[in-house]
Amino acid sequence: MPSYEWKGRDRNGNTQSGVLIADSKDAVIAALRRQQIVVTTVKEKGKEIALPRLGGGIKSKDIAVFTRQFSVMIDAGLPLVQCLDILGQQQENKGFQKVVLQVRQDVEAGSSLAEAMRKHPQAFDDLYVNMVAAGEAGGILDTILQRLAIYIEKAVKLKTQVRSAMIYPISVISIAIIVVYIILWKVIPVFASLFQGLGADLPFLTLWVVAASKFIGRFWWLIMAVVAAAVIGLRQYYQTEAGRYQIDALLLRAPVLGIILRKIAIARFCRTLGTLLSSGVAILESLEITARTSGNAVIEEAILKVRKAVEEGKTLADPLARTEQFPPMVCQMIGVGEQTGAMDTMLSKIADFYEDEVDAAVEGMMKLIEPVMIAFLGVVIGTIVVAMYLPLFTLISKIG
Repeated sequence: MPSYEWKGRDRNGNTQSGVLIADSKDAVIAALRRQQIVVTTVKEKGKEIALPRLGGGIKSKDIAVFTRQFSVMIDAGLPLVQCLDILGQQQENKGFQKVVLQVRQDVEAGSSLAEAMRKHPQAFDDLYVNMVAAGEAGGILDTILQRLAIYIEKAVKLKTQVRSAMIYPISVISIAIIVVYIILWKVIPVFASLFQGLGADLPFLTLWVVAASKFIGRFWWLIMAVVAAAVIGLRQYYQTEAGRYQIDALLLRAPVLGIILRKIAIARFCRTLGTLLSSGVAILESLEITARTSGNAVIEEAILKVRKAVEEGKTLADPLARTEQFPPMVCQMIGVGEQTGAMDTMLSKIADFYEDEVDAAVEGMMKLIEPVMIAFLGVVIGTIVVAMYLPLFTLISKIG
């Protein structure tokens, strides 16, 4: 049997690592889960295998549609195997079709739906599988699937909204960089040759722009290499535990973007935890899954600390407030939910509120970014134009 190197966190949030001999990666994850270790990565013979989540070749939108249709079929009384067979045959995504048909085959062979889905983590993550298991145990699989569909649809909507909001500024900035690069590379040398032929005395600003143009024309390959190395290095650094934590912490402290990212993290935390609790998943397991799906290392660490406190018998609201990562209003509302026994409903209301806050914050950011970009581009282009026309003014005054 192959050997697997693994890294993860124990119940106290401490980093653990080791080597296990097992039949497969899933067996390693299952063995470590029994030891209450949250696995982050598994390596086989030096090849790193990142823990799968929703995504990859299978889109979250495909899973949301599948889940919605699945819940309708189950509610209509169709047998489980027949539902999976119909849904599998109609899938346009061939990778997802293969997964669904394999799940159908395993269920037909006697496995539970949750056990069959757990074999395909590239499509069904821990949150999905645990909710399905709770639905099977409680006999409310159709209701659980409806909640899952709503959860995935809201998560996709939130991600799409933020991504769409960032397309405009990124596109404008990218085009501006390309235009400035072409001006410095092709246009400025023509002006420099003209000034040199006329014997004009160049001011400091013009000398600086001409020097930048010469550098870009001579060392364009070096600029490309530095940019590529910076991107690759940053990505590799983010793959490390310390790098991911530091970058996520910097993003949360960013002036405008940090506020939006924190609101997104709070909305995701409340939506995930509320969905799991309302489906009957235990609080400790719900917190563990919520931490892994938080999308931010700082928030993940805070949730794991809260899980440890809850495991020791404390309430959820007090340790949540001590992390200083969640606003007082959120902690107080969760405390009220604990006292009234309706924490899942309270978490859903908080998630709705913060998703609306994200909408407003993204809209406000777009209104702020547009004038800032215009001012920035005006300064850059204006500086280049002024630098090129200053020697012309000097020559005209001499001629006059």
